[in-house]
Amino acid sequence: MEDPSGNSGTAIRLIAPFGGELVDISASEAERAELQDSAGRLPSIQLSVRAACDLELLSTGAFSPLDRFMGRADYEKCVGEMRLTSGTVFPIPIVLPVADDAEIILDTEIALRDEHNDLLAVMMVEEIFEWNAQEFSSSVLGTLDIRHPLNAELTHWGRRNISGRLTVIAQPRHFDFKELRLTPDQVRNKLTQLGRSNVVAFQTRNPLHRAHEEMVKRAALEIEGSLLLHPVVGMTKPGDVEHFSRVRSYKSLFDNHFDPQESVLSVLPLAMRMAGPREALWHMLIRRNYGASHMIVGRDHASPGLDSHGKPFYQPLAAQHLAQQFSGEIGVGVVAFEEMVYLPTEDRYEEVSKINTNAVTVSLSGTQVREDYLNKGIPLPEWFSRPEVATVLAETYRRKAHQGVCIWFTGLSGAGKTTIAEILTVLMLEGGRRVTLLDGDVVRTHLSRGLGFSKEDRDINILRIGFVASEIVRHGGVAICAAVSPYRAARDEVRSMFADGQFIEVFVDTPLEECEKRDVKGMYAMARRGEIKGFTGIDDPYEAPDAAELILDTVSVSAEHNAARIVGLMSELGFTESN
Repeated sequence: MEDPSGNSGTAIRLIAPFGGELVDISASEAERAELQDSAGRLPSIQLSVRAACDLELLSTGAFSPLDRFMGRADYEKCVGEMRLTSGTVFPIPIVLPVADDAEIILDTEIALRDEHNDLLAVMMVEEIFEWNAQEFSSSVLGTLDIRHPLNAELTHWGRRNISGRLTVIAQPRHFDFKELRLTPDQVRNKLTQLGRSNVVAFQTRNPLHRAHEEMVKRAALEIEGSLLLHPVVGMTKPGDVEHFSRVRSYKSLFDNHFDPQESVLSVLPLAMRMAGPREALWHMLIRRNYGASHMIVGRDHASPGLDSHGKPFYQPLAAQHLAQQFSGEIGVGVVAFEEMVYLPTEDRYEEVSKINTNAVTVSLSGTQVREDYLNKGIPLPEWFSRPEVATVLAETYRRKAHQGVCIWFTGLSGAGKTTIAEILTVLMLEGGRRVTLLDGDVVRTHLSRGLGFSKEDRDINILRIGFVASEIVRHGGVAICAAVSPYRAARDEVRSMFADGQFIEVFVDTPLEECEKRDVKGMYAMARRGEIKGFTGIDDPYEAPDAAELILDTVSVSAEHNAARIVGLMSELGFTESN
């Protein structure tokens, strides 16, 4: 292996489980040169970020024993029984979906390229098969709720999967944390040098705090082994702390508070599915391939949070229970910790079940960390977070009044969305916020010129608005969006682009008959006469939100009053400076 980042042509091997033979799917230098020369003449597909992450981990052996994207038989066995056709436990399908209009031909080669059009691999297409998104969601995610971020994404995956022999030519290019981008083989070698037979792996999507630090050190002592700190740098849940800050916090702690003779820090380019219990088991399999004999499985492991009814997607201990059920079979022990609390009089952390009921304890929830400290610019207490980590977070987080937020107006044409949005824009500017108004009609004139009004085109238009809004919010701005956005699934997919609490859906609930009265352009009348087809509310449905943050009445309440009501909500939520 030449480059830990995998950016150059490295020898790529698959590590078979339990010390089996290694399988090589990489091209030789001569094959690589020949393939790169011929690939320009091959049809190609551009991989999504998720598929590129999967290809990278397939090629390095992190998904061993898989050596390709799953074919139909393995896919169906995985979805239904969490196994491959060989009988090996594998709970998450690794598939390559292709667009419905992609020209894929059996028994021919196709080039796989990343988002930059760089050639990564060549596949001999041996299978093309359709898959069922509803079955996938029900079985793998355990929910059809569109608020699950992967459910929202699935609607754009394409209805066909392809599979076949892979010849990997290059890894995706990474320019960050190159010294930490270690393959399974390299991590195993580092762990072997530490001289301990047992290794416990740990990851969290959040920065490492003192409770995490105490937990992982205890876990290593418990198994009398080494520690693998293994944060994810691929895809997690939208709104999670971005991986740059996450890894910086890991590095600062590792460099100052961990013994390098007892621990290894590496990063994992994994595209998480947020699949709760199944994902916990998957993480154990992956860490086994990196050399771990044990893994810390936390409460609510790999959960996306709350569903559209405000309830957790998964039970808090479900991940630990499933992991323990399969622990013996896959050869990875489960280290399960309960909530850790701080005992101020003793200056130490302890699990809740191991302390006296009368003991004085303190703890901070994730919400408290955000709302009471980071959002207010208040330093985290030293008992909770090391100064090095607190510094990283202080540099990353803005105070709440300087954070971005999207206010998304939805409702029928003529409901009053644009009028309220324009007033709100002025009021928010008056309050000192930077605001961008994305009006549906204006967007169609510029950003979405050429799109029609089919369901597919309408969804594309809404997702374009959502993407632009998410970028505005990511950089601390206020995005006010006013678009009919008739379909619930598209709106929820846009919601999934934002962190929790940064998407405010405002349903302008104006009755159809009132909207027709206000129709100065005569659009409703033309739709009634059949001169316009697919008009929302007439011959195309409008799907009202299930759980909008705000519902506005525009019949008995003025637009100015409604806008002021939203300003009040923004103040309550902390997105504007209090007077």
